[in-house]
Amino acid sequence: KRAVMSGTHRFNTKYRAEEAEKLALRMKHGVGISKYKAVDYERLQAIIDAKRLETDALGEKNKQLQREARTTKESSILQQQRQVWCREHSRLKKAGEKADKDLNDFLEEIVESNKTDPDITSLGDYALLLQSEKEAFWVATVEPIFQLKEDLKIRMIEEQHQQLTAQHSNCRIKNVLLLKRQIQFVKDQQTGINAKLDAECFALEEQMNSLRLEEYLEYNSENLVNLEDVPNQVMDSDCPYPELKAYLHMTFHSLTETYQKKLHTLQQQLQKTDSFCGWCAEDHQRFLFTLSQYTHDITSSRELFMDMLQRLFPDRTGKQLLEHERVWDMWRYTQVQLRVVTQQWQRDYKELWNRALVTLEEANHAHQEELKLQKDRKHQRDVCLQLRKKLQQWRAQQEEVATLEGLIAARQREKEEARLKRDQEKEMEFRSEQKEKIKQFHLKQKNRMDVVERREKERLAHLRSVMEEQARADRQRVQFRADLFLQRWAAKQEQVLLRQREEVERQNRLEALRNKVRVVAEGDPDRMMAHTEAWKSRHKEEECEDQRALYSLNTYTDAQIMSDPRVRIEQSLRKAGLYHSQYAKKVLSTIQPPKPPRKDTKSTFKF
Repeated sequence: KRAVMSGTHRFNTKYRAEEAEKLALRMKHGVGISKYKAVDYERLQAIIDAKRLETDALGEKNKQLQREARTTKESSILQQQRQVWCREHSRLKKAGEKADKDLNDFLEEIVESNKTDPDITSLGDYALLLQSEKEAFWVATVEPIFQLKEDLKIRMIEEQHQQLTAQHSNCRIKNVLLLKRQIQFVKDQQTGINAKLDAECFALEEQMNSLRLEEYLEYNSENLVNLEDVPNQVMDSDCPYPELKAYLHMTFHSLTETYQKKLHTLQQQLQKTDSFCGWCAEDHQRFLFTLSQYTHDITSSRELFMDMLQRLFPDRTGKQLLEHERVWDMWRYTQVQLRVVTQQWQRDYKELWNRALVTLEEANHAHQEELKLQKDRKHQRDVCLQLRKKLQQWRAQQEEVATLEGLIAARQREKEEARLKRDQEKEMEFRSEQKEKIKQFHLKQKNRMDVVERREKERLAHLRSVMEEQARADRQRVQFRADLFLQRWAAKQEQVLLRQREEVERQNRLEALRNKVRVVAEGDPDRMMAHTEAWKSRHKEEECEDQRALYSLNTYTDAQIMSDPRVRIEQSLRKAGLYHSQYAKKVLSTIQPPKPPRKDTKSTFKF
């Protein structure tokens, strides 16, 4: 492919697609023919053929990949279907074993409990007969297939051995023909058995249909819901309130009408299609059995389910299968709704019945209570009449007592008012005397305050005059101090100027002396570039200082530290491993230093 593409690069030009017509005209009229090379059409045809072959090879490869992908997908689906079938087979096997076990247990229990009943005994005999027929059928049908399977395995092994040894003979051909006849015989036998079983199954189904068992097994709301409009207990009850009884009747009729409408609507929906949803019974049963195999816990259950349906019903499209599933789901949902509505009706009917009975009982109880209340009220009225008479008599006595008490209280009130009047007169006299005393006291207080206020004003005037004189003297003293400061400052300035003039004159004299004694040296480059004596002396001092320590230490030597007995004892305790013991603390606290500490190093703080 790279070679073919490299060959096509020679025909590329700098012209664009829209300039193809101009280029053809120029080639036709010979304009600029010298610019283009001759075209090798044979080589170009070879390139095209090579590309065509390569394209065909790629197409074949793509088809092969598609076939392999379909084969892989088909094998994967078949493997998943096999797993589902193995799971369903094990489940059916367990369910069959359980059903057989339950049936045997049930038969044994019936036979043991009813040994004298001839019908029960015949039922047990019939079960034994069925078991023997089942075993005979197994021996006649299933065991030959297993024996043929084992023979085929042995013969296949022999055939492989003969192929390896390359032995061909007429005996081998006869064995193959005999084997084919045997297989065909078993197939024909199994076909006859299956046909016989199908005929028996069909006859049994016809017999069951003639017995009309489906009518009893199917869900029928009229059979399951057999409820009266109004219960007899409510109809025949002795209710003291006719309105309540009529209301209960109306409630029961309303409940019945509501649920009957719902059931009628659902039954009409069920009548639109039969129980097989438009299919034949056999196809519908196969559809339901397939649907029961693929539960939601299986991976890709939906895809496997549709694949199995298409395998079982190749004459039906996917749309028809989905439509049948939708119709079946709707029919089943309607059945569930019928069951739910019936259960709701029974529940509401029972609840309404119980509530009605409770209401009637409460009504009777309330009526009894009302009768009892009327009787109690009559007794209360009689008692109230007697009590009213006694109360009138008691009120008359109380009025007489109140009249007498009022006269006595009036006399006592007059006496008390006279006494209060006398007390008030005495109080007024006492208060007038007290007011006169208070007035004389206030006059004395006012005079005394006037005298104190006059003295304070005189003292304030005297203090203000003294403070004014002191302020005047202070201002004069401050002015004198300021004038004296100015005089001193002026004298200091004159002295500074005098010293500056003297310094200038001294510098001038020194400069004149320097000019007189200045040495005029000759030029000496070596001396100028050489080190000075001061620099040499300084570097010698630095070399000596390099040998000395960087800084001086003011501390103790190791001999001085080891002379302290506390250090030596501490080291001994550490070596002995007793430093953190109570003995070490006690010993170290009793040892005194070689010299007593100075007094100024002692702390006055107490921790």
